[in-house]
Amino acid sequence: MTEYSLEEISQIVGGILTKVKDVKISRLGPPLLADENTLALALNEDEIENLSKTKAKAALVPIGVSMDNISTIEAERPRLAMMKLLHLFYIPPESSSGIHPSAVVHPTAKLGENVSIGPNVVISRNVSIGKNSKILANTYIGRSVQIGENCLFHAGVNIGDNAIIGNKVILQHGVSIGADGFSFVTENPNNVENARQEGDVKEDNTDQKIYKIPSLGSVVIGDDVEIGANTCIDKGTIENTEIGEQTKIDNLVQIGHNCKIGKGCMIVSQVGVAGSCKIGDRVVIAGQVGLADHIEIGSDSIIMAQAGVTRSFPEKSILIGAPAMTRKDFIKHMKTMKKAEDLVSKFKDYEHLLKD
Repeated sequence: MTEYSLEEISQIVGGILTKVKDVKISRLGPPLLADENTLALALNEDEIENLSKTKAKAALVPIGVSMDNISTIEAERPRLAMMKLLHLFYIPPESSSGIHPSAVVHPTAKLGENVSIGPNVVISRNVSIGKNSKILANTYIGRSVQIGENCLFHAGVNIGDNAIIGNKVILQHGVSIGADGFSFVTENPNNVENARQEGDVKEDNTDQKIYKIPSLGSVVIGDDVEIGANTCIDKGTIENTEIGEQTKIDNLVQIGHNCKIGKGCMIVSQVGVAGSCKIGDRVVIAGQVGLADHIEIGSDSIIMAQAGVTRSFPEKSILIGAPAMTRKDFIKHMKTMKKAEDLVSKFKDYEHLLKD
């Protein structure tokens, strides 16, 4: 078990050490679960209060927090400091060295130096994988896929043909990259098309046949992207679906065909992005947001949880509600509803006079 001195940890996080007693740190934990060799992580007011009940001899705290009976490392950005410490103590997933005997690797595949291929992995023809990348068990990689250096694909990842994946990309368990898009057409205008044009459903389409539109494009993923477990990113119809560098996508997200997601975006769990959407750079999309197809969201926008976005918005928009609107308009609507509620209440007070 690796141990670190308080001086070493303070130097790693760039913190201010107030040392009460010398101690060796071998793990991290919350104050109430910490022992003498645990660095207690007290990043908020509740956890700071719990330091009075901890067995820990040292704690990571925000700037300005000091304790009489415990050594503290003060950090200007405690969460950033915690990230550095978690990397310090992180144990990477186990991966076999070289190619596991049960893996199936096509002879035309090109593997860089120090590539690790786990049990039951399938590598199709003309695949290229950059050096130091790790492909864990039961992963399938389709033909002509290009994978960069220092990637980590967890167990059960599936990658369709012709995908291009950059360097330092992490795909969590069960990610699907490059499945066919949800794209279909009918011989005659269907109920959805009629409803969009006419505003209601008029025709009986019981005999309407639905035809699949094949997907000829693929998926392009930039450098330093992470995609969460069981997230699905569909390939494009005749162009590529694109995910910009440094974008982070949570578990259980669906990104439809032809979408263009910008750089440095954060997309939280259970978001659904319909086909052909364009999302700018550094956009934050909170949990369970739904975006209709063919809309554009400008850079540096924030979409709050469970919003239903049905139209395009410019950069730096803060969106809320269903149908989604800017926060400014949402507050205005809420105030109007409150005024209406007050008017209805006053009307009831005088309703009997109107009847008389």
